[in-house]
Amino acid sequence: MALHRSTGVPQPTLSRILSGKIIDPSDRHISKIAEYFHISTDRLRGRDDLCTFAASEAGLHHPDLRDICLWDDDTPVADDEVSIPFLRQVELAAGSGRFAIEESERARLRFGKRSLRHNGVEFDQAKCVTVRGDSMLPVLRDGATVGVNAGKRTLEEVIDGDLYAVNHNGQLRVKQLYRLAGGIRLRSFNRDEFPDEDYAYSELEDEQLVILGHVFWWGMYAR
Repeated sequence: MALHRSTGVPQPTLSRILSGKIIDPSDRHISKIAEYFHISTDRLRGRDDLCTFAASEAGLHHPDLRDICLWDDDTPVADDEVSIPFLRQVELAAGSGRFAIEESERARLRFGKRSLRHNGVEFDQAKCVTVRGDSMLPVLRDGATVGVNAGKRTLEEVIDGDLYAVNHNGQLRVKQLYRLAGGIRLRSFNRDEFPDEDYAYSELEDEQLVILGHVFWWGMYAR
């Protein structure tokens, strides 16, 4: 976090640079990182392992920067972490047009237990959802990931204007929710292209509209 705060390079970009996913970082980003470590950009680009270099140099000049630990799907979950499953939309039968929501068998994202506790999320109630489409622009891009607290899914718990994941007739959607006098409103940030959707309480069953949980976190890559 110290590197991100001092350089202004977005945290997702830093993570991709330090993990080797960005092979040739832009001059704008690499110059800021080099300045932080008080070295030339040529020297920084010449390192085979930028991640190891950053950690070792930080020990000399910036003791507040901790070692960066890399992990993949096969890395065991640490004691202070939780591996959260993704919810996904699946077609029940090829070409049927009917969908259902289920947990992915492989896709997972790790969260710190402390962060979940701080946000009032029970570990076994945390899920992840991938946002699809442009209805939530400019806040959430297509492909953004949101963390969902499935422990807050009743109509009585809805906080007007907050984001929620909903199952709408098998479609996995992320919307702002509002409670109306006799129903509920689904709102997109991109209201010019996606107008409000109002449903009476009596329509919820026919619409197969179910709240999956309250969005407590989101993240996405800038592109």
